[in-house]
This record gives sequence, C-alpha cells and structure tokens, in this order.
Amino acid sequence: MRYVDFREIIQEELSHHPDGLTWTEIKEQLDLPYDRPCPSWVHRMEEEIGLIRIKNSGRAYVWKLRP
Repeated sequence: MRYVDFREIIQEELSHHPDGLTWTEIKEQLDLPYDRPCPSWVHRMEEEIGLIRIKNSGRAYVWKLRP
C-alpha cells in the first residue's frame, strides 16, 4: 500500500468518527495489514491532514482529525 492510499483511507474513516478511533479499531475496520502504523507516515499525516493523537486511558491513543 502506498502512503497516499493509506492517508486517504485513514482520513475518510476518521471523518466519519469525530470522537476518534484507536489504531486497533482503525486497523480492524479497514482490514489493514499492519500491526503498527509507520511512524514517518503518522508524522506526515499530522502535518498534511491534521491528524491528532490523544492519550486515552491505558496505552491506547485515540486518532482524530483536527476540527
């Protein structure tokens, strides 16, 4: 999967979930082949699409799009 494809499907999925999703929820809903997201891709999405990650209870982060 190319970065551009990954970014677009993540952005589309998060646009339908304004309260955000954890990586596990995103991965399962989109049937992604990655155990963990590529850190450089996550950083690029923070800059390009306004991705924010907020620490949730426990170890999980909630992924959201900046309003």
